[in-house]
Amino acid sequence: MLVAVTGGTGFLGGHVVAALRRAGHSVRLLARDAAAVPSDVDVVFGDVLNPGAVASAVRDADAVLHAAGVYSFDSRRKSAMAAVNVEGTRIVLDAAASADVGRVVHVSTFGALFAPGVRSVGPDSPVGRSRQPYLASKMAADQLARSRQERGEPVVIAYPPALLGPGDDRLGDQTTRLRAVLRGLTPIWPRGGFGVGDVRDNAEMAVSLLTAATPPARAFGPGEYVSTGEYLSALRSATGRGLPALRLPAASLLPVGALADLVQRLWPWQIPVQLGAIITCLRDTAIEAPPGRPFPDTVTDTVRWLHSRGLLTDRQAGTAALVPA
Repeated sequence: MLVAVTGGTGFLGGHVVAALRRAGHSVRLLARDAAAVPSDVDVVFGDVLNPGAVASAVRDADAVLHAAGVYSFDSRRKSAMAAVNVEGTRIVLDAAASADVGRVVHVSTFGALFAPGVRSVGPDSPVGRSRQPYLASKMAADQLARSRQERGEPVVIAYPPALLGPGDDRLGDQTTRLRAVLRGLTPIWPRGGFGVGDVRDNAEMAVSLLTAATPPARAFGPGEYVSTGEYLSALRSATGRGLPALRLPAASLLPVGALADLVQRLWPWQIPVQLGAIITCLRDTAIEAPPGRPFPDTVTDTVRWLHSRGLLTDRQAGTAALVPA
């Protein structure tokens, strides 16, 4: 089958493209950067805000994976999140419907289901509420996808957790945060936790949603709830380092996160303290997700990959540097 993919040069999208090709499917990418596209993959140059390019990408496709999006708690990217995550989703869904594509898998996020007082979320949870720019944009996009389902369009919604693993060439927020810990930039952490999974497991899940005869309308990607204490313990185990850190109540760190977001608007380099990440830990929401590979294994593979790319020194990677990625 021919699968058109948006966001195919990103972290999850790149893994999905590789998994589709391993399974023998044809892939057509909508991409802005020719250097990021494998030479033997069909490509339409453009982005999800270009209706003509999107229409060309989905034409004659059997299925569409819509993985393009701006994932960041960086307050400077608020406008880009609203444009790409919301309007881009609308354009892709419109184009797929006009081309009569047999299936569209829209990649949402477990955070789109967060709401005050909700302690656990699953695929049947309602869309949540948030004023945080990233989560608000993904919630709006999720509402769009659900409205298409209600119209009877063949839209499937995937809810991956926060993702780690090898191959994050653009260093998204999760990989950057893990790297910051090993570089000694985040000695203070909020209590609470969040859902996290391996990008490879979630890529395989996306392929199954694209190719299954009767997929569910909504599905959670493989992962598990991890407290911030468990997160730090996994990093200590992977590296053999002490990584001293002070864990404080998440609510007490909200003013720090708000101040960091204000400073970030003027500071050119990314500040590792972000209000959106603190809010995620404050919500401390469990996920009803199928299991994937053990979280410590994912952490170890991420550290080894970062070290293999020269993004961590031998000292920062610790014992993980002793085994090649």
